[in-house]
Amino acid sequence: MAILEILKYPDPRLKKVALPVRDFSAKTVQLVSDMLDTMYAAPGVGLAAPQVGVSQRVVVLDTDHENPGKQVLKLINPVITHAEGEVIWEEGCLSVVEFTADVKRAAQVQVKAFDEHEREIKIEADGLLAVALQHEIDHLDGKLFIDRISRLKRELYTRKRIKSLRNGDEPSHEPARVMI
Repeated sequence: MAILEILKYPDPRLKKVALPVRDFSAKTVQLVSDMLDTMYAAPGVGLAAPQVGVSQRVVVLDTDHENPGKQVLKLINPVITHAEGEVIWEEGCLSVVEFTADVKRAAQVQVKAFDEHEREIKIEADGLLAVALQHEIDHLDGKLFIDRISRLKRELYTRKRIKSLRNGDEPSHEPARVMI
């Protein structure tokens, strides 16, 4: 069990496009396992490899936080193949501390990916799972949910975050809530 460090905004590595996984190896399996441990410890419902400083297209998800481990998704090289509808969802992020915002997303998505054993997976999702898939795939493309909100809200958050970093302020330890 390894808990990895989760990068926090404005770390520039969060803005880089992740590279496709070409070699499905024991290192990939270990990365997936470590990412799951990290996600559960955070606590979160999703985590993308760039959030832990690894430039690979790997995502882990478990949107059933009432029953951890029952609906785990381990996705390598995920691609949204179809999206439709529209939903506004309040999102937070393990890499964007102390901030949530309403984000417009597709209401339903279809995703194609591979598991850590190179087997193809197809997912049809709506609700939290659809939002979480889009959120995590955005991370693979170097996007954060704050890139999808108004410029004014994003700039206000950025200024507040940079000021707190300059002052050496740590994020408050508010009651644990599950983040995407």
